[in-house]
Order: sequence, then structure tokens, then C-alpha cells
Amino acid sequence: MNDTIEVAKRVIRMEAEAVADLENRINGDFVRAVDLIFHAKGRVIVTGLGKSGAIGRKISATLTSTGTTAYFLHAAEGAHGDIGMVHRDDVVICISKSGETEELYHLLPVFKKLQIPIVALTGGMNSTLARNSDIVLNTAVKEEACPHDLAPTTSTTAALALGDALAIALLKRRNFSKSDFAFLHPGGNLGKRLLITVDDLMEKGESLPYCYPDDEMKKVTIEMAHKRGICPIVNEQFKIIGVITTGDLNRLLEQTESFFHIKAKEVMTKNPKVITSGTLAAEALAKMEEYRVIALPVADAAQKLTGVVHLHDILQAGITI
Repeated sequence: MNDTIEVAKRVIRMEAEAVADLENRINGDFVRAVDLIFHAKGRVIVTGLGKSGAIGRKISATLTSTGTTAYFLHAAEGAHGDIGMVHRDDVVICISKSGETEELYHLLPVFKKLQIPIVALTGGMNSTLARNSDIVLNTAVKEEACPHDLAPTTSTTAALALGDALAIALLKRRNFSKSDFAFLHPGGNLGKRLLITVDDLMEKGESLPYCYPDDEMKKVTIEMAHKRGICPIVNEQFKIIGVITTGDLNRLLEQTESFFHIKAKEVMTKNPKVITSGTLAAEALAKMEEYRVIALPVADAAQKLTGVVHLHDILQAGITI
């Protein structure tokens, strides 16, 4: 057991060191690569074979999801027709640990003929790939985490990290925002967290509960019974000045059973917690947990009541923090 733990720790330590070493290699060549991709009229074509190909697929997916259109080209399939996907306005990222991947040899002349700029991610700085590339980003590692120094481990981790660095640097250059990210991730919890606002889930219109400060508690109680257990109190300008919850009703019942004629302003919680219209539902959920409440009034910029959002509706929408 101890040996297994030590092996695992050694692998993680070696891969962490390999990634840390990359930091000192972020230089003008990296900036040139970002500039080249940023100004390209076409797409980014990422290619590689084997483990490098697997890393290439992930880099391609990360680029695409952060605003840089990218496609993966399998190096072997590229030599058998798939290279037709490459256009003159594209940029190619070639990934190879050694820089001597034979399948890439067949693609490099085509890239050259089309005058497509090539960015290499390789540890072979004097390799065939490096000599035929416009920009070379060094992903060399001291050794693989494999005890035989054979299975790609630290080298693939380094290439992946450098690909992530490219993607995020381009994200910053493009001023790619949360809303842009949400637009490209409409499915799953991520999309829900970034797209759904309180306005999409809140009670509004005829379903919106509210009373005025001089309304009697009988009216407030009926309003709460028919409209889900919370009643914002508004003034003549419809601005939120208080709120009455089922908790307030319970406390009132403990004091007296004859409360129907008590004014709402005598029971309400003044300066209640309110969420602003347009706020992400995930943020509202976090606020509810912080305030330990199950519903929040929603107000516009002028603090006028626009709705009430309930914890149950947020959770039912599949949103989590």
C-alpha cells in the first residue's frame, strides 16, 4: 500500500514540476503564437497522433469553447483525405513530443503549399517538425513519470497545460465574457448557472404577492396562502419597504390569535433582503443559503417590486452552486 501511495505521489510531483517548468518558457514566441491565432481569418486546426492526438482533441475543444473556432485533424486520417478540411486562412497547431512523428511528415508539405502558418508544440527543438514550423513552443520534459521513461505522461501534461495557456490568453484578447461562455454552453448545469436569471423563474404578474403597509393582516394572510408563503410590502411607488414571511406569521400566532386587524407595517421586517432583477439564479441561490431564507423579493434598479423568486423553483430548474 505504501509503495502504491509513493508511486502516485511521485507521478503527481513530476507532472507538477513539468508544468511549473513551462512558466519560464512563456516568452515572445508564445506572444507571437497568440497574435497569429488571434488575427487569423480562418480557424485553428489542431493535429497530432496517439497520446498527442488525444491532447490535441482536448486543446481543440477548449479553444472552441472559449471563443476560438478550432477543429481536430487526426494526423493519420489527414494523409488519407481529411486534410481537405484545411483552408488557406487557417492556422495549424502540430503536437508531437519528439517532433519526428512520421504521420505529420505527410501533412507538413501540404501546409507549406497552402502557406498555412504552423505552430509546433514539441520537445524536439531541433526536430523535423520544429524546422518546418513558423513558431515553436517548447514542451520538453526532463523525463516521463513512467518508471521506464516511455509512456507519455509528463510530456502530455505539459502539452495540455500549454494548450490551456494559449486558449485562455486568446480568451482574454477576445474579451470573451461569462455571457459569451454561457452562449456556447447552453446545456447542463454550467449553461443553467450562466444563463438563467431570477427573472426567468420568479413569480410575477397576477401570481406576484404584495400588500401595502396599512393593509390588515387578514389580507396579508390570504395573499400569502394563495401565493406561496411570502408577501413583500410596498409603498405607493411600489418600492419594497418590508416583507412578511410564514415565520413572521408563526411568531404572531404565538403572541395572539386575534391578529387579523393588525396592520402589515406593524409585523413586517423592514429593510428586507432583496435580489436585483437580472441577477443569475445561481447567485440568488447562494444568497438564500447565506441569508437562510427560502424566497427573495426581486426589485428593479429603482427598488420597485418586480417579482418573488423561490428556492424550490431554482432547485427544480436544476441549478446548483
